[in-house]
Amino acid sequence: MKRLILPLLLAAFSVPARAQQAPSVAAARLDAAPVLDGVVADDPAWTGVAVASGFTQTSPDDGDPASFETEVRVGVHGGTLFVGVILYDDDTSALIVADRRRDASLQNSDSFRFILDTFGDRQNGFVFGTNVAGAEYDAQFIGASGGSGFGGRMSAGSGGGLNVNWDASWEVVTRVHDGGWSVEFAIPFNTLRYPRGVEQTWGINFERVIRRNNETAFWAPLERQFDLTRVTHAGQLTGVAVPDARNLKLLPYVLTKAKRDYTVADPETDVRADFGADLKYSITPSLTLDATFNTDFAQVEVDEEQINLDRFSLFFPEKRPFFLENAGLFSVGEQGEAELFFSRRIGIDPNGGTVPILAGARLTGSLADLKVGVLEMQTESVSGVTPANNFGVLRLMREFGNRSAAGVLLTQRIGTSSDAPDDDRNHVGAVDVRWGIGEYGTVSGFLARSETPGIDGNAWAGNAAATWSTESTTISVGYTETAEAFNPELGFLRRQDYRKISTSVFRRIRPQDRFGLFELRPHVNYRGYWKRDGFQQTGYLHVDNHWEFRSGWEFHTGRNWTYEGVSDAFEIADGVFVPADEYDHAEMALVAMMPEKDAVRLQVNLNTGGFFGGTRWAWVPRLNMRWSDELTAEVALGHNRVDLPGGAFHTNLLQTRLSWSFTPRIYLQALGQYNDQRDQWSMNVRFGWLQQANTGLFVVFNSINRLDSLTMEDTTFPGEPEHRGLTIKYAYLFDVYR
Repeated sequence: MKRLILPLLLAAFSVPARAQQAPSVAAARLDAAPVLDGVVADDPAWTGVAVASGFTQTSPDDGDPASFETEVRVGVHGGTLFVGVILYDDDTSALIVADRRRDASLQNSDSFRFILDTFGDRQNGFVFGTNVAGAEYDAQFIGASGGSGFGGRMSAGSGGGLNVNWDASWEVVTRVHDGGWSVEFAIPFNTLRYPRGVEQTWGINFERVIRRNNETAFWAPLERQFDLTRVTHAGQLTGVAVPDARNLKLLPYVLTKAKRDYTVADPETDVRADFGADLKYSITPSLTLDATFNTDFAQVEVDEEQINLDRFSLFFPEKRPFFLENAGLFSVGEQGEAELFFSRRIGIDPNGGTVPILAGARLTGSLADLKVGVLEMQTESVSGVTPANNFGVLRLMREFGNRSAAGVLLTQRIGTSSDAPDDDRNHVGAVDVRWGIGEYGTVSGFLARSETPGIDGNAWAGNAAATWSTESTTISVGYTETAEAFNPELGFLRRQDYRKISTSVFRRIRPQDRFGLFELRPHVNYRGYWKRDGFQQTGYLHVDNHWEFRSGWEFHTGRNWTYEGVSDAFEIADGVFVPADEYDHAEMALVAMMPEKDAVRLQVNLNTGGFFGGTRWAWVPRLNMRWSDELTAEVALGHNRVDLPGGAFHTNLLQTRLSWSFTPRIYLQALGQYNDQRDQWSMNVRFGWLQQANTGLFVVFNSINRLDSLTMEDTTFPGEPEHRGLTIKYAYLFDVYR
């Protein structure tokens, strides 16, 4: 097979939506603030408050009532929104608590989450949650197509979809008692964004996970293809008495940093002190100004390393706090492929090093009927690496009914070094649309053009995509094209000058108690890339089925047919080259994973088959261990054994992660990574004593060691040091109006 032919998978599925009326609950005006101790039933502040109950499962028994009753009460006192929850359970000894870290996944433990659609636009929301151990989970959701299986945790560089890395200032306390467990949330209104008005109606939905039953249930019922972020199906929170908008927060920091470079002769320890500050001010309840001076991100975990066995760019997500709030507003393009704004272009050089940010400001929120985003950042020069630059972004978007929206995006980079030429600049302009069709359909796309002095030719790019997602079937098709001169310097392009066609059909089948099966998910995916002159670079056809059992075990059994057209030879490993040629292959793709509820959980991915004229055997085991909700560990090994006509080689990428959460706000985390392609062992150790909104005391140790001369007889493992550094940082939140 010299070419993979795009499978023409045309089907028509028309399944009527479930007839139902969205539930409603009133937010009570509390005479006194509840005592935040996790006790709801005996607190007089909650007496007489309306109760939201009657949760409905999406799994395992779709449409059935939840196994145990859940009662939710919502109240307002002063400038705070309170949520009190009683989660009944007949066996508290069986509650599963996986992790108490901030923003830890809540899907592998007994947990509770809720979403607030504060603008009532049925497209965006704030998510808060916790588990039995009192973990603090918060996230922003931006984008109406959520909950249909195409979003992710910060998968986009600009934070589209569910942005779990957003951190806000709020409190939560849990309590286990006879008959279940309970939780109380206290969320200051100045943490949220909402329109003007004294008394409002918001969208709201609640989610409960009962992990030992592999059960997920919602207050406002959802179809099985959706999740909590499907705000079009949320219930109503009426009578929300919002306070006057008064929000001014100052976040100054001080730090001291010591580092040593062992790659130079006679290395010395460089010690310095620094300071900076962030500011957050609500101009209106829905429009916020963020400013930063001498920005520092020392407390952010380092990137997870990747090994590139191809000839295209790797993608690393954004983790830095300043760029995360309302980041999804700036998201335009195809995630991980062609993003028009990618915030990692600011303050990070092409090699992953830090570029100092002098100052910056961001204005985001709603103005009349428009969503508005303005970003301005100034970076310093780094000798021999990058000159000083000014970055600007303007985003305007208008949202319409039924998950629809239209917007424009403008980005620019201007060189500001004293010796920068007058034409050292780059501009990109784009328009994008999203159109919701009925309950299940979405059509979206963008059209963009760049302008870069000195680069001539066609500088256009565009994308069109459509999805149709019912309970049983999801169908998607897409087309992307970027021309040879399209150059978004504030964006991300995995490839340049290409056309891409993609399509997918994904089925969800729930057998009736057959062999312990919970769900079968047969699916077919195809994606093909061509240069715009017609030369095919890549073809990928994936045929698979996911076998999920009621016990929680899951297996994937797939087969891939791949095509690679290599126009120029490239070095895939040290001394091993892939010649220019056409490569047609097939491979098996197998996955096995243990239940999420297990304290020791193993997942193994295996790919084996043809690869660039030879063979590849790829094995990725991942082991998660949970000694308690305080202490967890993860070990993952990415191993490739490749045998090509030009030579054989293997790669190993070992990642070990340890987390010790003394309390939900005091933690010690370590990430160790071994990459045999770089002959390096790196270690990132972080201690945090959090206060509010990701402030507090941070101690961070980083080490990179060279292992190229390491032997089995060496006793100095992990090898010779290259770089080591220690940072101590303290940041404090001054909430002026609280």
